[in-house]
Amino acid sequence: NETFEGHFILLGFSDQPQVEVILFVVVLISYLLTLIGNTAIIVVSCLDSKLHTPMYFFLTNLSFLDLCFTTSIVPQLLWNLKGPAKTITTTGCIIQLYVSLSLGSTECVLLTIMAFDRYVAVCRPLNYTTIMPPSFCKALAGIAWLSGVGNTLIQGTITLRLPRCGHRHLHHFLCEVPAMIKLACVDIHANEVQLFVGTLVLLLLPMALILISYGFIVKAVIKIKSVKAWRKALGTCGSHLLVVSLFFGPGSAIYIQPNRSYGHSQGKFLTLFYTVVTPTLNPLIYTLRNKDVKGALRRLLRREQDSQWKSQEQ
Repeated sequence: NETFEGHFILLGFSDQPQVEVILFVVVLISYLLTLIGNTAIIVVSCLDSKLHTPMYFFLTNLSFLDLCFTTSIVPQLLWNLKGPAKTITTTGCIIQLYVSLSLGSTECVLLTIMAFDRYVAVCRPLNYTTIMPPSFCKALAGIAWLSGVGNTLIQGTITLRLPRCGHRHLHHFLCEVPAMIKLACVDIHANEVQLFVGTLVLLLLPMALILISYGFIVKAVIKIKSVKAWRKALGTCGSHLLVVSLFFGPGSAIYIQPNRSYGHSQGKFLTLFYTVVTPTLNPLIYTLRNKDVKGALRRLLRREQDSQWKSQEQ
């Protein structure tokens, strides 16, 4: 329970020592899988010319985002789970707050853009390359990243400016806006309203747009007579819809009702799910359910084997 000047105390799962041991192993394995899986998707998408399409451009952005998102959270979490010290420096806490919030907000917008891309691919296939040229895709990706930064500068700065009156014990395993607000020693009603509005704009609005996009997609898929085309459309869209559900589900539960979630184990596990588990599952979902990615991986491995054989022959 010792506190240090200039540090925050991340209580996390300290009231459940046995759970901490299990979580350390699970989180470590998940993090390693996240690094391997997302790096593989980035490398394959860049090296295989057949994957130089808008869908895989956005998927590469998502993989890079997930790598950064988990890296902003997991190393500190593993350090706190391993030993008795549950501290994080004030500077470290501020950096973690800004970086994780920015990347999480960016992912909300990026998943919405990916749903729009799938809508154009299925509902307007003949005009797909015209509607989604590389320059437009880069502009959409830029909007996603800038919107995340903009939201963070507003929400993060307002949260950090709240007087805390020396309160430094966070009932959480990371520095996140809802948890930081609880440290304030003033009326936080206005901050909770602001957080709710931000949630509406960056969580509920994207969810609504994604559902609308998939409503049009389902309508178009029903009209498809070719079984092969029908399965391909459902395969690519199904992977994205599964990722959307895994990310937006727990995130919405946390941010819409922070009073009910924070300070309880359920809220911490929900946060753990969308910050650690979902980035691990994303590459598995996209590779196991996607023939293009699996084919690209095989071609890349075959090319590597051929180059090794040629070098041995020489």
